[in-house]
Amino acid sequence: MNTIQKTFLLLLLSLSAFGQNLKVMTYNLRFDNPADGENRWDLRKEFLCRQIQFYSPDFIGTQEVKLHQLKYIDSTMTHYSYIGIGRDSSPTGGEYSAIFYNSTKFRVVKHSTFWLSETPGEVSKGWDAMFERICTYGLFENIKTRQRFYVFNTHFDHVGELARTNSAKLIVSKINAINTENVPVIVTGDFNSEIKSTAYRFLSSWMNDSKVISEELPFGPSGTFNNFEFNKPVTLLIDYIFTSKDNIAVTKYGVLSDSKDCKYPSDHLPVYVELFLKK
Repeated sequence: MNTIQKTFLLLLLSLSAFGQNLKVMTYNLRFDNPADGENRWDLRKEFLCRQIQFYSPDFIGTQEVKLHQLKYIDSTMTHYSYIGIGRDSSPTGGEYSAIFYNSTKFRVVKHSTFWLSETPGEVSKGWDAMFERICTYGLFENIKTRQRFYVFNTHFDHVGELARTNSAKLIVSKINAINTENVPVIVTGDFNSEIKSTAYRFLSSWMNDSKVISEELPFGPSGTFNNFEFNKPVTLLIDYIFTSKDNIAVTKYGVLSDSKDCKYPSDHLPVYVELFLKK
């Protein structure tokens, strides 16, 4: 090994001692709805999974996914496991806000799910929401470095504005209560909230919007909800990745508009970020 190689190796080792890089995605996968016709799940699931595999994120916060969809994704992604339960808490029904993670790199220390309502510890519908909504979270540990961090993943109600605002407050309250050691926190989700909404303003006052603090210029469309309308600009931004304020840097942010045969793999575009967790 020559001097240059030794210097480079020492640089890599010193960087790893101060933190770690992560690739994170949030993705509303669209529930399996037979009425979607040419955009139904069985026609898009293979390309969707290949898209995820290509970017190979360390963590994927998923929304609107049913158990059989989870099982299909899990069967195609051999290096991943997931945490989460359905929002109606039944063994086989309900939509999940599951978190997939690369199980060759990370292990789950603990995980749980709470409902976005006045009674978060039980199956419940909150405030003016149309449906039960949940937030799944896990405390993860890097198998090699032992560095720990939280990932929260959620899906806010699409109807109730009060529910969205109070859901944002509840999640921040939970983070403050759970994260007693002040480790890095990542929050992914479909928030059904634009940047002028009260819910977004509250979350972004407590956490960083990864798009806003990205060191490189954000890449891709300005919005995330495409409604399967391939020939229209995607401008409605409702999917976000938030990070804790002081211990995470965002190096890259992008909204991924990959398609096949002029069709999107979901009615949402995934948000993809590259992060650096400070030690």
